[in-house]
Parts: sequence; structure tokens; C-alpha cells
Amino acid sequence: MTELSRGLILRLGVAIALIGPIEALDWKVQHAVQQLTPSPLDRPMHAISEAGKPALVMGVLLGLAVFGGAAGVETARQAVLALIPANLAVEGLKRAVHRTRPDGDTNPTNASFPSSHAANAFALAWVFSRRWRRGAPFFFLAAIVVGFSRMYLNRHFLSDVLCAAVIGVVSAWVAERWTAGAKAGRVAADDAPGTG
Repeated sequence: MTELSRGLILRLGVAIALIGPIEALDWKVQHAVQQLTPSPLDRPMHAISEAGKPALVMGVLLGLAVFGGAAGVETARQAVLALIPANLAVEGLKRAVHRTRPDGDTNPTNASFPSSHAANAFALAWVFSRRWRRGAPFFFLAAIVVGFSRMYLNRHFLSDVLCAAVIGVVSAWVAERWTAGAKAGRVAADDAPGTG
């Protein structure tokens, strides 16, 4: 057995050993959250969850680009660049993991793990907090509320939301680094001797 295969087997063993406790915690948290329902939170949680639908998100970004001037266009562009890898990762994982939702829904193209609502909310929170720094606590609080709404509505487990939050933030961070590098490359090319 090679060193590589031993390392792979060890990592796989650790992952399998962690699945049981994570799943137990997911069900425990889900049970606790479901004890809150029904309540006056039902309607707001549905509204918050609906606000995360792609058509509304794209409408907000379009409005930002149209009415926000140059900074609005840049922020909307940055948001789209963050949402693309976040959604590719989410959709790939949904199809690969095929986790049943807490409410029993087993649709393979709309599986529970990870939450696309949460991934998008956290990606946008990162992008918007970089543009409007004073609003960062509000943006991330809004993303947390979106994630909670998905658990409250019995559509996702805690681990679905937490992993999605990581995917969203990492996607936004990578998009930010990539655009900063591309911008620096354009500036360097424009400043090179013999150009312009």
C-alpha cells in the first residue's frame, strides 16, 4: 500500500467517523427549530426565503447596476462573479450527495445539501460588505436569517446551511481576488513601455 493510498484511506475513515455525530446534531437542531412552529414567524420566514429566489436577486443586482453609477456596476459585476462559482459548487454537491431534505423531499435535482439560499446570501453579504463596510454586520445578519429561515421552514439541516455559508464566502473571496488580480494585470499592461 502506497503512502498516498494510506493517506486517502485515513481521510475517508475520518470523514465517515464524523458523519454520524454531524447527522445526529443536525436532527437535534432540526427538532429544536421545529418546536418553534407554528408561530408568528411563519409568514416572515416564508417572505425571507422567497427573497432569496434567483429572479429577485438578479433584479436587485440589475437595479444596482442601472441606478448605482460606476460603483453599482462594479458591485453587481462582483456579485455575479461570486454567485457563479457558489451556485456551480452547490448544484454539483446537491447532485453528488443527494441528501433527503428534513421534510422528506427526495428530488435529486433539489437535494438538501448544501443550501443554495444560504450560499447566495453569504456570497452577497461578503460582496456588499466590501462595498458598504459599515453595513457588514447587517449584511451578514441578513444572511444568517436567510439560513435560519431555511431550517425553520424544514427545508435544510444546520450542516446544509453552514457548509453553504462557507461556499458562499469562499466563492466571493476568490472572485474578489481574481478580479483584483485581473485589474492589476490590466493596469500593469497599460503602464508598460510602448503602450497607450
